[in-house]
Amino acid sequence: MKLLDILSRYVTRQVLMNFLMVFFAIVGIILLFDMVESLRKVSGRADVTLWFAVQLAVTRISRNIEVIIPFVVMVAAMISFWKLSKNNEFVIIRAAGVSVFGFLKPIIFAVFVLGLFNIFFFNPFISKLYEIHEVLDYRFETHNPNAMLFSSKGLWIREAVSDDKVLLIQAKNVRQEDDNTVWMRHVSITELDRNAQIKKSYEAYFASLEGNIFYLKDVKVIVGGQPMETLDDYAYETTIDVQRIKENFVAPEAISFWQLPDTIHFYEKAGFSARHHWMRFLNLLVSPFLLVGMLMLAAVFMLQNTLRGSAVMWRVVISIATGFSFYFLSQVVYAFGLNGYIPIWLAAFAPTIIILLVSSSLLVHADEV
Repeated sequence: MKLLDILSRYVTRQVLMNFLMVFFAIVGIILLFDMVESLRKVSGRADVTLWFAVQLAVTRISRNIEVIIPFVVMVAAMISFWKLSKNNEFVIIRAAGVSVFGFLKPIIFAVFVLGLFNIFFFNPFISKLYEIHEVLDYRFETHNPNAMLFSSKGLWIREAVSDDKVLLIQAKNVRQEDDNTVWMRHVSITELDRNAQIKKSYEAYFASLEGNIFYLKDVKVIVGGQPMETLDDYAYETTIDVQRIKENFVAPEAISFWQLPDTIHFYEKAGFSARHHWMRFLNLLVSPFLLVGMLMLAAVFMLQNTLRGSAVMWRVVISIATGFSFYFLSQVVYAFGLNGYIPIWLAAFAPTIIILLVSSSLLVHADEV
């Protein structure tokens, strides 16, 4: 048992070290190409500095980094398992009576923990980078170095306050002043009952959202059957905050794992579809199992008693082709789920379940040979 523990630590350390090596190598290559693309994009713009181009390139990597992590795990495992087979270490391990799953169990546990670290800690960081990139890209497109929100189409948001009260909030111009304040012009707040009948309407030339309160200026209060009332100032309390406003302008990929449940609840309560956000949340939940599946897929092809010459190259090519085929399949299933052709839970879980079942069955067969 002690020998197995020593062996487990040794192989697990090799896999994790190779993961870091491959991860930083691929990130460096992507960053190099993104930097070239950013420099090409900003060339000829006198108002854009080199530092802005660097920020644009560094934050752009957030678009790709979560996609490459499963492939990094697979490549790192392939390198580690190939070395074990090449040095006949795997032959010795099998001769010692250690089963394939007994050998892989600690590595699977380490990779699963890596997946949990990714969604709990790394994902919020990547989501923030994604949001920053959207801001920088919007500033570049609008030639406005102070722009904070990412839409020139204004704001339209619906809030379900209670079973008998729904708010429709519209604004033609929106600008984020700081992390806690949003300014708007030509603002309309309409109160509806459960039958979508208008109960009351507030029309304001200017408004600022601070915390959960809209501070309206030059307000017209309109109630059916009553004279219009004019107010200089009015404070309208709501449950919407700056974060909710920002989420109207950003993709689900810019929302961290910890914020997605509240965002989903908010949209569903307001009567909007949260399918895209649900798909994002479920994909993050299943991602640790996906990493385990990619690890086991690498083990199927690279853990062999004898692995020499051209056989190595063929196995590498086949395993990488299998990984990319799986990724293509998962994207197709994801699109089906996103468009409502299949249940979202099936679209999120089915590809990972398939790769786990296939790789497990192949490893069981290899263990019996």
